[in-house]
Amino acid sequence: MKKHNLRRAQKMRLVLYAGGHTTGNKRIHLALSKILGRKARSFTYVPSSHENGEYYFRRIRRRYAQYGFKKFRYFAVDSDFLMREMREALKSDVIYLAGGNTFYFLKHLRESGFLERLARFAARGGVVAGLSAGAIIMTPTIDLAGYPPPDADINEVKLKNWRGLGLVDFEFLPHFSNSRQANTALFRYSRKTSRLIFAAPDGSGIVVNRGELQIFGPLYIFYRGKKVRLG
Repeated sequence: MKKHNLRRAQKMRLVLYAGGHTTGNKRIHLALSKILGRKARSFTYVPSSHENGEYYFRRIRRRYAQYGFKKFRYFAVDSDFLMREMREALKSDVIYLAGGNTFYFLKHLRESGFLERLARFAARGGVVAGLSAGAIIMTPTIDLAGYPPPDADINEVKLKNWRGLGLVDFEFLPHFSNSRQANTALFRYSRKTSRLIFAAPDGSGIVVNRGELQIFGPLYIFYRGKKVRLG
């Protein structure tokens, strides 16, 4: 694990998971828990889709109860909900954006009005965690949801606005396989953007705690056609 300083996000407390059910994620769960210290812990789970959302919510409750979380809320942005349910969701210590189809998820986060409120929640120091698609949405753009083909998300909802939350100034690619195809695609993409790209295999991730960035690796940085391994 290495530490780096961020130029922005001095108040942000963020956790980006690549995904996968590996022992590596346990270190990230623990880091998330430590961010909150001993304070009372509440957790809002936001599925990418309400379909099977309750099933995954039960799994999340069992998992994070082991790390000191006591109160859990469920909030699906693509279902009918009351405004008071949204307000309650925003009262949690941690808001967790799940994995799934990134385009579908971002569309409904934006249309529900939750995306804008979530940005304010993070700016106030609320902890935002994202897994896979959820992590991509935390970055400036979801362009990397389309990489690498043919395993990329499909934009079936015909989303035109691909801007993410912009809570960090880098881009994030989960489930990185480090294959020739994936590397070629990222070398090509990295030449088109001025931002750093963190490519994270399953079990890897990033924790941002008030301006300090912690790497749980291995991770790979792509920048201007070059690649560096961290961790």
